[in-house]
Amino acid sequence: MSIQPTMRRRPSRGAALLTAMIIVTLVATLASSMLWRQWRSVQIESAERSRAQSSWILTGALDWARLILREDRRSGSVDHLSEPWATPLAEARLSTFLAAGPADTDAAPDAFLAGRLSDLQARFNLTNLAQPADAALPHRQALERLCELLHVDASTVEVLAEGFAPLPTGQDAPADRPLMPPTPELLGWLGLEAATVQRLSPYLTVLPRPTPVNLNTASREVLAAVLGVDLASADRLVQHRQRTPFRSAGEATPLLPPGTNLSDQQVGVSSDFFEVVGQLRIDQRAVQERSLVERRGLQVVSLWRERSALVLGEGR
Repeated sequence: MSIQPTMRRRPSRGAALLTAMIIVTLVATLASSMLWRQWRSVQIESAERSRAQSSWILTGALDWARLILREDRRSGSVDHLSEPWATPLAEARLSTFLAAGPADTDAAPDAFLAGRLSDLQARFNLTNLAQPADAALPHRQALERLCELLHVDASTVEVLAEGFAPLPTGQDAPADRPLMPPTPELLGWLGLEAATVQRLSPYLTVLPRPTPVNLNTASREVLAAVLGVDLASADRLVQHRQRTPFRSAGEATPLLPPGTNLSDQQVGVSSDFFEVVGQLRIDQRAVQERSLVERRGLQVVSLWRERSALVLGEGR
């Protein structure tokens, strides 16, 4: 008689143990889900905070660059590579400025800022091709010489000339005409191969209006192409300006072959368009911003800004 109650209690104990295991499993699942949600919220908040901090600092860096360009214009209209704007900003730590107070310096994230200003009139401006045929001809010839110096296929000149050619007066743009690329890196829009774009990009720019090339900042390849001289003559210009920047285009005449044309439409010694590049690194995140600015007298106007994330180890 005593065996039967014992046999009846064993299944109930097994059911209780199984129920307890199920409850523990559910609690553990819910707890892990809550922890994951909390971790995800922290990561989102951290990323948003870094994005906001990056925006503030990069905007400040752009304003700082505009101030340098404005003060540079006060000192004179000649631009060369020995001026303050041409000195790049090495990566500098800014963590102390992000801290809430002096006691929070150690807890503040590691933030590093780097930047540089580049003269875009040191490059060949493709917008020079977007003029009437007579005015664009010298620039097209300069582009032909530049492509030859860079060992780029001659057909590239025709593609660029067609892509940047002005529309006929009184007519709308053809429906099949591609958009004019806003930067040299996007010349693939016109059908150029990636290797050709990569080769040409450091020597080209796209500005809102036609501009001359600055004798004090252009590379020897651009100088040789625009002036129609050999690389040796362009090298003489580069070596001379390192010692004494040109104060006028006419000062370069003794260093060039007789008959070299120094047209004001093609060369000069001052610049109005610059590229501002700022890079901010906070913890494991890096952001780079490129801006095109135009100097209009003492006013420096930002024309466009482009921001992108960087993979650490690239662009540093």
